[in-house]
Amino acid sequence: MNQPSSPRRKFLESSAAAGACLFVAPNIVTASRTNSQIIIGEKDHQFEVVHHFPKLPSQYTWQTTHNVAVDAANNLYVIHEGIEKQKDHPSIFVFDETGKFIRAFGQRFQGGGHGLEVRKEGKQEFLYVTGYQQVKEFAKLDLKGEEVWVKRAPKESGVYHADEADNPKKIWGQDRFMPTNFAFLPDGGFYLADGYGSYHIHRYDKDAKWVSSFGGKGAGEGKFETAHGLWIDDRNPAAPKIVVTDRAHNTLQIFDLEGNYEKTITGFGLPANIDKQGDLLLVPELIARVSILDKDYKTIVQLGGDVERLTADTKKAIRSDEKQWQDGKFVHPHDACFDNNGNIYVAEWVSTGRVTKLKRV
Repeated sequence: MNQPSSPRRKFLESSAAAGACLFVAPNIVTASRTNSQIIIGEKDHQFEVVHHFPKLPSQYTWQTTHNVAVDAANNLYVIHEGIEKQKDHPSIFVFDETGKFIRAFGQRFQGGGHGLEVRKEGKQEFLYVTGYQQVKEFAKLDLKGEEVWVKRAPKESGVYHADEADNPKKIWGQDRFMPTNFAFLPDGGFYLADGYGSYHIHRYDKDAKWVSSFGGKGAGEGKFETAHGLWIDDRNPAAPKIVVTDRAHNTLQIFDLEGNYEKTITGFGLPANIDKQGDLLLVPELIARVSILDKDYKTIVQLGGDVERLTADTKKAIRSDEKQWQDGKFVHPHDACFDNNGNIYVAEWVSTGRVTKLKRV
């Protein structure tokens, strides 16, 4: 099997197509300054922008921020990909809601840190973490970083090369395992997206045993081109759905809880993941904005958009040149989540790392 493009090459190849798609969506983006504060959004969805919100101690460095999550105490968890050769550097950082550093851990994910979610199980909360590149694992940790279990590619699925479970190497391909994000089921189980490998969505039971899978590479309608993020949309309790970000197709795909395809929502620019609070879905898009959707998957507001400028940047210079970043604008949102007060954290796929807090006005 030929080795497919790296995430960066896929991003470069997809940007032009995404740019054409983006302008179909509503252009609901505003920014204003009030007493030096930057306010973005519309009506009931306005936010003060605080770029570079959490600060790391001097012994640590940001190394391409990837995902964010919040626990019941409103603490912020951030995972970065990390540099593979810096084995002793942690990949996960924890901050309080003021941005003050609390602790760091997760060295085993260094060089491949990716997905991160907090889940409450009974009276205790746990972190679910994915690692791609050379890591090729997903794990359950407590909030201090102690491992509950760590797992590799599911052999039972029949999808993967024999080495992936027992001796994984930094090799890309459709028969390789590159897990990206989680969605949690009401029965205690979960779905896991293999967003950079086979493009399958794997179902696990409450004991983390593989049950089934769906998806794979294809042109849509149940098949994917980078099945990167996902979430369980239970806003209609009678008919909950799985929402999958089919990133390179610039769409969301909607499935029932058994993985049966239902419909596709278009109009995004490399959508990367999903979060939910109340009646709202939050969709970070790698092409320079964050969208909020209503219960019918219609976009009601877009935040921090810098779509035209990023799309026109054919040499992709903006990503690596902070001098070209503009206040109140995003570069490459890779993940976003609500906190317990309706504020939003946004992690961007930039090598110097950036986490922005959008404080609800």
